Amino acid sequence: MLLRPIRDDEQQLYDSVVQHPLQSWAWGEFRKQTGIEVERVGFFEGGKLINAFQVFFHPIPLIGGTAGYCPKAYMPDEEQIQALRQLGIAHNALFVKLEPNVGHKVDSPSGFESVDAFLKKNDCVPGKPLFTKYTFQMDLTTDEEKLFGNLASKTRYNVNVAKKKDVKIYENTTKEGMDRYIEILQETTSRQGFYAHTPDYFRKMWDTIGQSGMIRIFEAHYQDQVLVSWVMFAFNNRLYYPYGASRSVFREVMASTLMMWEMIRFGHLSGNTLFDMWGSLGPNPDEKDPWFGFHRFKKGFGAELVEFLGTYDLVLNPRMYKLFTVIEKIRWSFLRFKAKFQR
Repeated sequence: MLLRPIRDDEQQLYDSVVQHPLQSWAWGEFRKQTGIEVERVGFFEGGKLINAFQVFFHPIPLIGGTAGYCPKAYMPDEEQIQALRQLGIAHNALFVKLEPNVGHKVDSPSGFESVDAFLKKNDCVPGKPLFTKYTFQMDLTTDEEKLFGNLASKTRYNVNVAKKKDVKIYENTTKEGMDRYIEILQETTSRQGFYAHTPDYFRKMWDTIGQSGMIRIFEAHYQDQVLVSWVMFAFNNRLYYPYGASRSVFREVMASTLMMWEMIRFGHLSGNTLFDMWGSLGPNPDEKDPWFGFHRFKKGFGAELVEFLGTYDLVLNPRMYKLFTVIEKIRWSFLRFKAKFQR
């Protein structure tokens, strides 16, 4: 097995073997524009690229060094861990955070115990998650009638309400569409009191990868107003729903419900095999959890709940890593207090 950096002229080859939009070449180029260092490596056997991944190195303020992040890569193995270790040392990383794109349906055996033991044996510890451990995923290879039939009865009813109210869904994958998403997002975050990326983050995203084909922007229109805007990702025959925003007016016309159904139809008609709704609560969600409503909304579309392996930190500098985790706990406690105070 030959390990080496991926060359710039190998972009298509690289994208053909990675699994997730956050491992895509385009996403790496975008992250470079936000000031993050990116490393891409590939494993070759007999001249053929077998596996590849990219790692993002974020500078750590105050205490120095970097934090590596390898989101949604393939199942960890010895070669991957060794490569991450070497890259981390080269970038003076305190740790490299792993969130593998490895999951199973919650009602089936996982086999995670052996992977957990392997990671812990190789200096990995459970880390603070950036991705949720669960998501809803939908098989899009069946016919549209069956997809609609899989919706919960209340969800089907709300889809029909939106249609009767003459809500319309349009694609607007343009700079204007991204600007409108940012505008509605700012209203959404102010109303719901959660943190989101800055407008500059989304504008850089559009400027860097808006023309790549991976980003698709959709809007729900009602009475000459845009009520809902979603930024979708389409990558390697899979559709993803990472970003959504909605206005507070005309909630009764069920624009978001129709939007999700039309995204299912879009994914199916575009030849995608899977729709990943990006995040959810676990199998026994707490109804008092602030994300419960969003979880229930997604569940209504008949997708299956999937559990991922989870989050692990490959620790390279134990002493400084411990200091970093203490500072992070204090920082997040302050941010949660601040968000609660501002509501």
